[in-house]
Amino acid sequence: MIKFVGAGPGDAELITVKGMRALQEAEVVLYTGSLVPRELLDWCQEGTIIENSADMDYEDIFAFIKKYAQKKFVRLHTGDSSLYSTTAKQIAFLQSEKLDFEIIPGVTAAFGAAASAGIEYTIPGVSQTLIISRVEGRTPNPESLEQLLSNKHSSFAFYLSITLIQKLKETALKLGYAKDTPCWVVEKATWSDEKIYRGTITSIQEQVHHVKGVALIMFGEFLYQNPSEESHLYADKYKQESQRKSKSL
Repeated sequence: MIKFVGAGPGDAELITVKGMRALQEAEVVLYTGSLVPRELLDWCQEGTIIENSADMDYEDIFAFIKKYAQKKFVRLHTGDSSLYSTTAKQIAFLQSEKLDFEIIPGVTAAFGAAASAGIEYTIPGVSQTLIISRVEGRTPNPESLEQLLSNKHSSFAFYLSITLIQKLKETALKLGYAKDTPCWVVEKATWSDEKIYRGTITSIQEQVHHVKGVALIMFGEFLYQNPSEESHLYADKYKQESQRKSKSL
């Protein structure tokens, strides 16, 4: 049985109990060494075969999985394996080989970053929609950035896009976003060396020009600096609007 386990965004304690138990029982672990904290492997029992997939291509990964498929096998991915994890191709391989698998979800970076920054993505009257995407660079995106940002009352979390923040800025301003629309960057969300940069769509680039590694971009009006105060204001506005609509029915 192959178990895909979401390792969480960085903090080793953010793995789920089910994921932890899978590691404790595993005979073989293939983990994404460039992104998964090494501390998570402390859950493994002595004698577990542990391999880093950072330098493997798909054929290497498939061969390794096939070699140990009859053992208790954990494929340990960063965050949640349903987002930007290459899981789809691995599952297609397992299905072609008629190998059983299970997926154990994990905490993704967007939620780890929100917790660290102390924000909520869905505030009544501001945003009820969270869009998770990436700014198109070398990896094609079927939806253009213009299409994504046309949803102006949504909250945005952009993965794998820190080197494309200039493109995000130019596109947002072209579409009429205010220059002071909040834009924050959380570098290495929930890791011990996490850093949070708070700015606007016009000021944030100067703060994060040195960031090249793992970082999440948050963008939208939900990020105003006094979230607790703003939440009450928006909640009151939403309540008043709801009452007005109910009276008119």
